[in-house]
Amino acid sequence: MCGICGFIEKNDCTGNRPPKEEILEQMMSALAHRGPDQGKSWLSDHAALGFRRLAIIDPGGSTQPMVNETKDKVLVFNGEIYNYQALRLELLSAGHRFSTQGDSEVLLHGYEEWGEQLPQHLRGMFAFAIWDEKAQTLFAARDPFGIKPFYYTMAGGSFIFASEIKGILPHPAYEKRLNTEALEQYLSFQYSVLEKTFFQGIRQLLPGHCLTWQRGSSTLAPKRYFLPMLTPAKSGKGGGKSEEEWIDALDKAIADSVKAHMTADVEVGTFLSGGVDSGLIAARFTGNKTFTVGYGKEDGYYNEIPLARELAEELQLEQHNKTISEREFWTAVPEVLYYMDEPSGDSSAVALYFLSREASRHVRVVVSGEGSDELFGGYCIYCEPQSLHLYQKLPKSLRRRIARMASRLPEIRGKSFLMRGSMSLEERFIGNANLFTDRERRELLKDKTRALSPQAFLEEDYRNVQSLDQASRMQYIDLLHWLPGDILQKADRMSMAHSLELRVPYLDKEVFNVAKNLPADCKQKGQVSKYLFRKVAGRHLPEHSANRKKLGFPVPLGHFLTSDMGDAAVRKAFDSKAAEKFFNREALEKLLAGRGCGRGNTNRKLWAVYAFLVWYEIYFPEESGS
Repeated sequence: MCGICGFIEKNDCTGNRPPKEEILEQMMSALAHRGPDQGKSWLSDHAALGFRRLAIIDPGGSTQPMVNETKDKVLVFNGEIYNYQALRLELLSAGHRFSTQGDSEVLLHGYEEWGEQLPQHLRGMFAFAIWDEKAQTLFAARDPFGIKPFYYTMAGGSFIFASEIKGILPHPAYEKRLNTEALEQYLSFQYSVLEKTFFQGIRQLLPGHCLTWQRGSSTLAPKRYFLPMLTPAKSGKGGGKSEEEWIDALDKAIADSVKAHMTADVEVGTFLSGGVDSGLIAARFTGNKTFTVGYGKEDGYYNEIPLARELAEELQLEQHNKTISEREFWTAVPEVLYYMDEPSGDSSAVALYFLSREASRHVRVVVSGEGSDELFGGYCIYCEPQSLHLYQKLPKSLRRRIARMASRLPEIRGKSFLMRGSMSLEERFIGNANLFTDRERRELLKDKTRALSPQAFLEEDYRNVQSLDQASRMQYIDLLHWLPGDILQKADRMSMAHSLELRVPYLDKEVFNVAKNLPADCKQKGQVSKYLFRKVAGRHLPEHSANRKKLGFPVPLGHFLTSDMGDAAVRKAFDSKAAEKFFNREALEKLLAGRGCGRGNTNRKLWAVYAFLVWYEIYFPEESGS
């Protein structure tokens, strides 16, 4: 795991800029946390490539930037390729010569052999760039699910890229400005959902995409090489595989993936919550250290340490844990948002920050359970179509009238059911997080942009899967947006903040090839989510772990936001110049009044606004009065 950055000058138009090596050094310094072991660079007349290394495989070799034997192609690469040994043999048979034992050189020779088709040969997590000095072209690619990040911009005649946005900001050609369209969408989705980031002009290379840029060109056209399309098969009753056959297939795919993800020349640990996702990985991996965090007393809802400790003992694994105090939580928030690059309304990023810190004190690599819910149907919301099935047989006009009456009710049980039941799937589901409605975000924001509604933003995605069952369509939306934008974003940033490599065995191309074909009734059975996956886990875990209800990373926001410490932190942000600049005071007061532990509280909405304000003060201090 590493940090990469660089820039290619379009023409000889550097003006009064500092020397290339000085600019590159500043970019590399901003990424030092991603690779504390080594920092190296490569420069030519028009190109500058930088690399910060966290040595995991072939630590004595495989240094980057890596140049091929003819000295005309240069690679910078962040990630791990798990099938690199098989690809190495294939390339050796084709006549390529290798001077290292790692996976990086496989990318260089793979590009020579397969060109833009290279990403389709790879099994792993990756973001890389290859500069062809002879052809004066740059090729870049990002892994299918977006595990590893890649950001880029065109500014001042240069193509600039980096693993994190903070690696681009030091380049003098880039002028830092806020993208207010991203803010408006963030208020709905809880994370930065656009290809455009919160920084005007800086884009992310989307998951499953690659791009080729010719020096001197003013256009960029990323291409998609992978789409996480679900193709549910018929269930056993319809003539397809039996349930037991599906369990066997998925069990084998997961076991093979966990084994592949253990490839390293350093010790590998695992995150462990006591739930089914991390539990199955812990049962199958070959390490012995597990890591857990929690809040409050060990017998409380917000602390999974006892569950994790119990499971670790049953699996005969070593368990390390950390209980996060409220003071530690609030103190860490600015640092968390600095490392996140963009605002995140997901408060569990703070827990992941402390979890990664604890693990980094013992190991350099961890495996983790991200992606299981999106692949196997684990979120409770995916069971909603079955809950609404009978109600939605009523005429839509009647359901709309009932919803209008329900909207005037206080926050009581059943209100949400009546209101959501009046909507189509496309209207009610924009992903796992659905914060402010269109009306609410208009009331909150002082200046509105031309941002699409969430429904309009997702319209084409829904159109691509209109033939699928509703739960599979929800999964597809989350695989495209929620997974890379929230789950994997915080996993990468919080682990890299502590120079820790995080691997996600469920998000493997071979596992996906099984998961994409799972019949709908193998994913949800009534109100049981992740049905077949739990059957797989039941082969390797105690029953109480395999069937445990999903908790995620529970954070006691209701308590934290109403404590003296939390109240002071939030009010300070809400009284800031940034709050005055972007938000209407009346709407902010409404959020403050609604916080707490009661039904219909505003905690998640309030946190999203607070996180943005803290982030803005960090990245735009000159505009926030800091």
